[in-house]
Amino acid sequence: MPVNVVMPQMGESVIEGTVSKWLKKIGDAVARDEPLLEISTDKVDAEVPAPAAGILREIKIPEGQTVAINTVLAVLEGEAEAPAPVAQAPTTTAAPAEIAAAAPLAPAAGTAEPESEAGLRTSPVVRRLAQEHNVELRQVAGTGQGGRVSKKDLLDFLEKRAAQPAQAAPVSAQPAAAPAAKAAPATITASVASAPSAAAASSGAVEIVPMTIMRKRIAEHMVMSKRTSPHVYSVFQADVSRIAKLRDAQRREFAERSGLKLTFMPFFCLAAVEALKQFPILNASVQQDSIVYKRDINLGIAVALDWGLIVPVIKHAEEKNFLGLQRGVTDLAERARSKKLAPDEVQDGTFTITNYGIYGGLYGLPVINQPQVAILGVGGIHKTPVVVDDAIAIREIVHLTLSFDHRIIDGSVADQFLARIKEMLEDWDRPLL
Repeated sequence: MPVNVVMPQMGESVIEGTVSKWLKKIGDAVARDEPLLEISTDKVDAEVPAPAAGILREIKIPEGQTVAINTVLAVLEGEAEAPAPVAQAPTTTAAPAEIAAAAPLAPAAGTAEPESEAGLRTSPVVRRLAQEHNVELRQVAGTGQGGRVSKKDLLDFLEKRAAQPAQAAPVSAQPAAAPAAKAAPATITASVASAPSAAAASSGAVEIVPMTIMRKRIAEHMVMSKRTSPHVYSVFQADVSRIAKLRDAQRREFAERSGLKLTFMPFFCLAAVEALKQFPILNASVQQDSIVYKRDINLGIAVALDWGLIVPVIKHAEEKNFLGLQRGVTDLAERARSKKLAPDEVQDGTFTITNYGIYGGLYGLPVINQPQVAILGVGGIHKTPVVVDDAIAIREIVHLTLSFDHRIIDGSVADQFLARIKEMLEDWDRPLL
């Protein structure tokens, strides 16, 4: 009996996915739960395992195509039948068994996708973005099924709206020509409309490679963040010699008792959590003219992948001790690299930490992960000559960078936040086990 492989619903708010790569080709034998293809959604990249053992008889959706959940992606022929290929499936009264591979069941009747205030069917992500940018969704042309407005539709609308004044006066986009109070600044995209294509701008030999789905999502998110938040930066230097010695002294015992490698990241995570408790404005978000303070501290940890960047989230980080944070960091990073993350594990972050030190970087100026209002950048830990009690000494030094949203966070608060983290790192007194 043929078995349909369908686009799984990767989370409540995800209603479509893109086929990024087929791992098998037509005629290949596959085992049950063997990875069959890779998909990409607004939330996460993931592998779709085969729902049954058999032969891959048909691929219905090619790589690069985006389809709604429950769309049939491929057809497997069970090994038990192994019939000769036929031009057309036998006519029966029952449809082929549809199995959403390794995914939750689609919502039952009565739990259909909610409608926006404008009466249009959209995802929660789109409705939140529309609310943040004061956009009536009826103004946006939807390209999705039945005219549904997707996240890309809304981002394209915002970019065109921001670019309109720049097209009228491309040389100098004056404040007087800017859109209404809540609209995005025109200056950021002033050159977008007239930018030449990559091929036209290049005089020599070139290779043009389309962006991957993940890279497109990252690009959209970064441009939207810069358009949304006025980014301001503060950099502190911290002496982490004490925790470096502590880590060297306890790493073997830590590994034996916990089964985990002791890294520097949980030190920074725990220090950030304590500072967020003291300065909750950095664990907030902006909703029109209001500040939304988050009671839970959901700590996003940026993970660099060979094919992009993803930010899995340690939920309720304020409830975890040092060991719990190390376990969370290790687990999420490993599953991010093996494409085993669930969609809810990359959602609802309230504050993010990104590590530049893994490759020896001194520090960076990270882009805020919307709708958050701040992100902490951790540079490399380097032996550095510093002045200690009027003498030159060699210390383990790290640079900490805070990018923050100047709409609601002032420099004095940002510096107090970093000072608290610095104090915790330099005077570390928390147990590791």
